[in-house]
Amino acid sequence: MSESTLILNASAIQRALTRIAHEVAERNDASSDVVVVGIQRGGVELAHRLSALLSEIWKHAVPTGSLDVSMHRDDLDQRISPNIHPTVIPFDMTAKTVVLVDDVLFSGRTIRAAMDALNDFGRPKRIQLAVLIDRGHRELPIKADFVGKNVPTSLNENVHVRIKEAGGEDSVHLEKK
Repeated sequence: MSESTLILNASAIQRALTRIAHEVAERNDASSDVVVVGIQRGGVELAHRLSALLSEIWKHAVPTGSLDVSMHRDDLDQRISPNIHPTVIPFDMTAKTVVLVDDVLFSGRTIRAAMDALNDFGRPKRIQLAVLIDRGHRELPIKADFVGKNVPTSLNENVHVRIKEAGGEDSVHLEKK
């Protein structure tokens, strides 16, 4: 049995997303040029929440999409069969600022795959990265622009983000393997 520690509860997740939304708004004067894209699976619902918060701040809708990176991963040869999820980007991202959203930043490889996948949909002016949890252990030179919480971990620990849209309750847990 694994040992689990609560890192963020529902209200802490909401506070982190609200802070990230305000940081995104401060860093992007041209609010009409900002789009939000969540990485399947963990980042999609967080992207929708972030987009709603930005819409409240900016007083206009912020286009939101989802991106599957399965076929852009550098470990495809090590997987039996990639688990494909829908990519939905119902807007042109050319010359836009794309706020890429994921739940946990670890090695950086998923983010690299996401940037490769974004190229299939246009050439953004800029890509900014927002993550709920940054747990360290980067293997690539990738750094988040907006972080909900930094959680230094060991390699024998996992971070599990649970969100209500996926049938659970909002929480982030650190579990020892």
